[in-house]
Amino acid sequence: MNSLKTAILLAALTGLLLAVGSFFGGTKGMTVMFVVSILMNFFSYWYSDKIVLSMYGAREVTHQEAPDLIRMVSALAQKAKIPMPKVYIIDTDVPNAFATGRDPEHGAVAVTTGIMRALNYEELEGVIAHELAHIKNRDTLISTVVATIAGVITMIANIAQWTAFLGFGRSNDEEGNGIAGIVEFIFLVVLAPLAATLIQLGISRSREYQADETGALVSGNPLALASALQKIEYYAQHRVMPEATPATSHLFIVNPFSGGDWLVSLFSTHPTTAQRVARLQELAKRIR
Repeated sequence: MNSLKTAILLAALTGLLLAVGSFFGGTKGMTVMFVVSILMNFFSYWYSDKIVLSMYGAREVTHQEAPDLIRMVSALAQKAKIPMPKVYIIDTDVPNAFATGRDPEHGAVAVTTGIMRALNYEELEGVIAHELAHIKNRDTLISTVVATIAGVITMIANIAQWTAFLGFGRSNDEEGNGIAGIVEFIFLVVLAPLAATLIQLGISRSREYQADETGALVSGNPLALASALQKIEYYAQHRVMPEATPATSHLFIVNPFSGGDWLVSLFSTHPTTAQRVARLQELAKRIR
């Protein structure tokens, strides 16, 4: 069900990109923006993992440096039937973790020093299994493609806004007049990027649910993952992760900018922790 939802939302996002390109420059504009999105996806596919690991000062560790962590990742990777990913540690007290890499053969898992201190063995195992699930399900690639397309739509909207402000763009004859022209401008500048953002967030939340389920099945302990999510959420609400940026918040197992009101939840990259815990509790009952 989550995979189908992702496919539908991704198709909607691609359709929105083509519609915005058409609004901006007809068939030629649609073609140009489609090419731009392909080039951006190509760059993101090859280099996004290196960029994000560098942003957080993540250092790769060996078996000699972190034997327990490496053994845990190795055992879970075998259960998940994926190649052993590279393992990184981020020196920060705030508990969190993320996975990156363009495919399972180039996967990487990064954990903070804070998460290794805050969680017990079973909880950390659940978190690692969740991150390996992202690699197994190729979520890092999906999120890169989605973020790039949404970024292109926002870029087009910004260009349209500035061209209108500076008096460039289509002539009145091309644009039509009156209400039709106003509606077109509002769609292009306001509604399209908002819709792109909401679709992007919907895909991200869907993939988090999928990773929770896959990871819980790999570790065999849904309740340990549920407990880990609650602990990480508590720290996210009470302590800011100084290195975190909104652009990369979707990567983490719990959004480092977690908040409690409905508006924050609407624009969150993750489902609420309460929703995730409830699903994991239901899964635990089913697999007993």
